[in-house]
Amino acid sequence: MTEAVVRTEHLSRSFGDLVAVRDVSLEVRRGEIFGFLGPNGAGKSTTIRMLCGILDPTSGRGFVVGHDIAKEPEKVKARIGYMTQRFSLYEDLSVTENLEFYAGIYGLGPRERAVRIAAVLARTGLEGRARQLAGTLSGGWKQRVALACATIHEPPLLFLDEPTAGVDPVSRREFWDQIHRISAEGTTVLVTTHYMDEAERCHRLAFIFRGTLLDVGTPEEIVARRALRVVEVVAADAVRAADLLRTLPEVDEVAHYGPLLRVATRGGVDPERFVPDALAAHGIAVTSVRATRPTVEDAFVSMVKDDARGGAV
Repeated sequence: MTEAVVRTEHLSRSFGDLVAVRDVSLEVRRGEIFGFLGPNGAGKSTTIRMLCGILDPTSGRGFVVGHDIAKEPEKVKARIGYMTQRFSLYEDLSVTENLEFYAGIYGLGPRERAVRIAAVLARTGLEGRARQLAGTLSGGWKQRVALACATIHEPPLLFLDEPTAGVDPVSRREFWDQIHRISAEGTTVLVTTHYMDEAERCHRLAFIFRGTLLDVGTPEEIVARRALRVVEVVAADAVRAADLLRTLPEVDEVAHYGPLLRVATRGGVDPERFVPDALAAHGIAVTSVRATRPTVEDAFVSMVKDDARGGAV
């Protein structure tokens, strides 16, 4: 996975005085699943629209599957697949009719079209629903149809924009199994998601906030760079304990998980000792404290808060 399928150099996009994307430089390698993370309004959609050849950059350059996104947008569009978070297929057409329509758009001939449709129906488990109207499918099955249509022309690069929004956990897991199969066959996948457990399924990640890249790397690298230490704490008065811990400079983040408080510290502070001592000093008894591993979500929240405060990332 060394060949760069996506490469940007100081890519930026402004809308009047608003800078939506600022100086983004990154590479996505052939065959990898690359996660693009950020809160709403962070610049993810604007970046993807530029990479798909839909929106011209204000400055900087981008190359997708060997083509300049500003100079050769139509060539870019012909060699990518795109799946949106909203079901955008024709609900009054059957599954097969939707596939035939998209195969025609991508210029597949009748013989090749039939072969590809049979292949994607088998790969996505849709054979038994080939004649069913797309609009009558459940969310998970609609998602499979959308993925089949996005990959009918076997593109070298697949864009997935919040692909599992509103889908049940079982369908989400099955969908990610499909994505890893597609990646293993050599297709590069660039996915945006708000689900942090999905982010950990990616080979590499890019975190974007307020149009700026905060970090790029594997999930393990990104978590390690934040140098967080995390404990799960059960305290006598969880709400008061959380409010107190949030005032302490050693504490990076406090979150409620049922009866537990998940507490993250930075700067080498040992939370297994620090948290009970800090709470005991204010008369709050701790029932239990247990160290646990920092996650991508912990790192993401930490980075966003740091950036919002104007601190160093």
